[in-house]
Amino acid sequence: MKFVFILLTFISFNSFAQTAEENVRETINKMFFGMKNVDTEMLKNSFADSVIFQTIQSKNGEVIIKNENMDEFISFVGTQEKNALDEQITFGVVKVDGPLAIVWTPYKFYYNGKFTHCGVNSFQLVLMNGKWKIQYLIDTRRKEGCD
Repeated sequence: MKFVFILLTFISFNSFAQTAEENVRETINKMFFGMKNVDTEMLKNSFADSVIFQTIQSKNGEVIIKNENMDEFISFVGTQEKNALDEQITFGVVKVDGPLAIVWTPYKFYYNGKFTHCGVNSFQLVLMNGKWKIQYLIDTRRKEGCD
């Protein structure tokens, strides 16, 4: 009987335990869910207080890194209709080393149901007080080669 109890406890614990990689993916999915559903609180809670938010642009063949303001981004999301901002991602590389994670997510972005651009997000997350937070996000944006 004692063996059965231990076995059931072990099975129950393993069925509810998530890996670090799954928790990291969940944080990123919550960020995009918050964006799509205009849940600015969920969106804001996905990020560390000192988040760095950047995009890579190309002008006249020159690569430019543009810094984005997170508070302005969250305010912009708050002015949108539900489902207006739809960034569809696929998870590429997810690596975790203790409290640090990196994630690569190719994406296609739709605004009000219309495709606008694609690219790749590169995330760095940090485990803070038991919760994964996005510390750094940089992306590329293009209109070609999006298949």
